[in-house]
Amino acid sequence: MARKAVGLTQQQLGMRLGMDPNTASARMNQYEKGKHTPDYQTMKRVAVELGVPVAYFYCEDDLLAEIMCAVAKRSKEEQQELLASLTKA
Repeated sequence: MARKAVGLTQQQLGMRLGMDPNTASARMNQYEKGKHTPDYQTMKRVAVELGVPVAYFYCEDDLLAEIMCAVAKRSKEEQQELLASLTKA
């Protein structure tokens, strides 16, 4: 969803990551379908290209992923305030 949200094809994203144009689409497709799992450093590069936190890719559901993105867009100060309000007893 993150790739589509920024309007990139699988090939375009793969090429931005330095993949060969002839294999970029197939390789990204395998990542997206879960047939192959990229290493953490590759996921960090994908996250930067798509403007999402790397943790986005490891969320177990879409709602949690959306929350992760919304929090990541806030300043550190706002994140601290949010954490404090969430952890109040």
